[in-house]
Amino acid sequence: MKAWSIDGNTQRLDGGAMFGNVPRPMWERWVTPDAENRIPLACRALLVELDDGRRVLFETGIGAFFDPKLRQRFGVLEDRHVLLDSLAALGLSDADIDIVVLSHLHFDHAGGLLAAWQEAQAPRLLFPQARFIVGRDHWERAQAPHPRDRASFIPELNALLQASGRLELVDLGPANAIGNPGAVPAHCATLGTAVGFYESHGHTPGLMLSEIGGDDGMVFCADLIPGRAWVHLPVTMGYDRYPELLIDEKRHFLADKLRRGVRLFFTHDSTVAHAAVQRDDNGRYSTCDEQSSLAAAQLPQPFTV
Repeated sequence: MKAWSIDGNTQRLDGGAMFGNVPRPMWERWVTPDAENRIPLACRALLVELDDGRRVLFETGIGAFFDPKLRQRFGVLEDRHVLLDSLAALGLSDADIDIVVLSHLHFDHAGGLLAAWQEAQAPRLLFPQARFIVGRDHWERAQAPHPRDRASFIPELNALLQASGRLELVDLGPANAIGNPGAVPAHCATLGTAVGFYESHGHTPGLMLSEIGGDDGMVFCADLIPGRAWVHLPVTMGYDRYPELLIDEKRHFLADKLRRGVRLFFTHDSTVAHAAVQRDDNGRYSTCDEQSSLAAAQLPQPFTV
């Protein structure tokens, strides 16, 4: 298998919200805020070409579906669909993607499924050939969001995915939960053993983490660990539903990835796309061998644990 990092639209969001209860004097040493207290965030996707030639896109970023007012509110910097530009740079279009895997359906991870905003035009689903892979638990959550995170979902998206006839739900449970020290990966019919799925509930119920290649492979960290700063166990976001649970999940997750040599792929880190995990003598986790991009990198196959 080969893998590429794919840049999507970028954002600037409030640093206090992104670092939860971490004081600004501490977090501004990790990332420099602008005059409005906002920090830069990527919305990076991962493209994997399977050994049978199928192309799998892990997430689509925020895209450009917001109208100008909401684009400004959520700090989206570009009005064009950057993900499509990045695919075009590889000689691809959204029609060349066979499978799209979504960790969850919050707009900054799934908005890129939609065409760029046009005045008086209804939202339109891109990726006309792709199957859309979502965890069943999170799909059910997205049908009736809690008031706490209702604004994080795109109201029209669920119906568009369902109407496509290409939606595939992955059944995950306690055996696949990353907080379980004996967690094993789930698989789906479309991807077989090339990708293993684990479930997390700390950020949002039913978040699905994709591990590609198993041992010595790569894991798409989604919002469990948005970037390098959040590898440190106590650091969580104000957007996380259950911060204490998320910290416990990270502890098991990082210990497992360190043991098996699995690299971390970051969707929101503005400068680093992927890195290895390390732990010091005091038990503090951090990253090493940080890389800004990924281009036709070889990943192991089949999936082993």
